Amino acid sequence: MTIVNVRIDGRLIHGQVAMLWVPSLGIDRVMVVGDEIAADDFGKEALKLAKPTGTNLSILPVEKAANNILAHRYDSQKVMIVTRETAALVALKKAGVDITEVNVGNVSNADGKTTIYKSVFLSPQEAADLRELNSLGVKLVHQMTPQVAAEDFMKALNEKMPLA
Repeated sequence: MTIVNVRIDGRLIHGQVAMLWVPSLGIDRVMVVGDEIAADDFGKEALKLAKPTGTNLSILPVEKAANNILAHRYDSQKVMIVTRETAALVALKKAGVDITEVNVGNVSNADGKTTIYKSVFLSPQEAADLRELNSLGVKLVHQMTPQVAAEDFMKALNEKMPLA
């Protein structure tokens, strides 16, 4: 399996993913990873409707996603992993999944979050998760669409949420 793209996006599958990322990268399978979404029957049905035509879809809890990837279940496919859970990516990486780069695309705003980019708002825990991913050798970027240049996410994170 080739993990072609890993994206954090609170919207999971939406216009940018379905109409821009999937076709531009030649994605065969969108793998939505997260314990919350995997347990949400309504959310799963909505994702099935949103998936691009001709693309396979998996909606998996973190442990099952890691097990399937490590068992080479998708070896013949180009896979895009999408999650809204920063901790899910830390768990995948620690389980041995070969994640080398993560695109922090869209994280919703809420009380107690800090603005990193116009579309990325992080809680202290999400920031800690992303710093941990980076310490595990994962490059973090911010790129809304394939047509714009990727930006160094860690630079922006460290400017907006410096370590004490």
